[in-house]
Amino acid sequence: MINKNELLQLLKDTGALLEGHFKLTSGRHSNRYIEKFRVLENPDALDQVCRAMAYPYNDKKIELVLGAAVGGILLAGGVGRHLKVKHIFSERVNGKMVFRRGFHFDPGMRILIVEDIVTTGGSIIELIDLAESMNGVIVGIVNLVTRSSKQMFAGRHLHSLLKLPIDSWEPDQCEMCCQSIPITALGRSGK
Repeated sequence: MINKNELLQLLKDTGALLEGHFKLTSGRHSNRYIEKFRVLENPDALDQVCRAMAYPYNDKKIELVLGAAVGGILLAGGVGRHLKVKHIFSERVNGKMVFRRGFHFDPGMRILIVEDIVTTGGSIIELIDLAESMNGVIVGIVNLVTRSSKQMFAGRHLHSLLKLPIDSWEPDQCEMCCQSIPITALGRSGK
């Protein structure tokens, strides 16, 4: 099991925690960015976080792990392996979250949603809607890092391995933009 301090150190050691001027998937700007693929590309780090994500759900009778492409593929696979259950992922097609590649599940299946970095929670809401549209039962939601200090998903439990509030601003309120500091857009999900 990995604790919060160890995960923060892992983010630093792998080069995942970056400082600068970044455009986030949500369109907001931030002075810090978590490049999750520095963790996901490292087999030992990936296994550590997937084991930790699976742990709280070992006795919850999970039948399926669901993630979203791209980072969610590796996390869903790792968490599914630790829980010894099937894992699938959704993809965004024309801006909408869908299942492709023949992925499906039976109605009533007990699902754990996995996500990498949560800022606004938009992708998780889309995964919930997609799974519930097929009569899946959402047992839990687990993610690597939550960047926001806001409470999300009323009535649903979000288990974050690490809560690391990171400031973000609308582009017209970003001090770094006002100072003409060049912006970087890393790892955008295509929203």
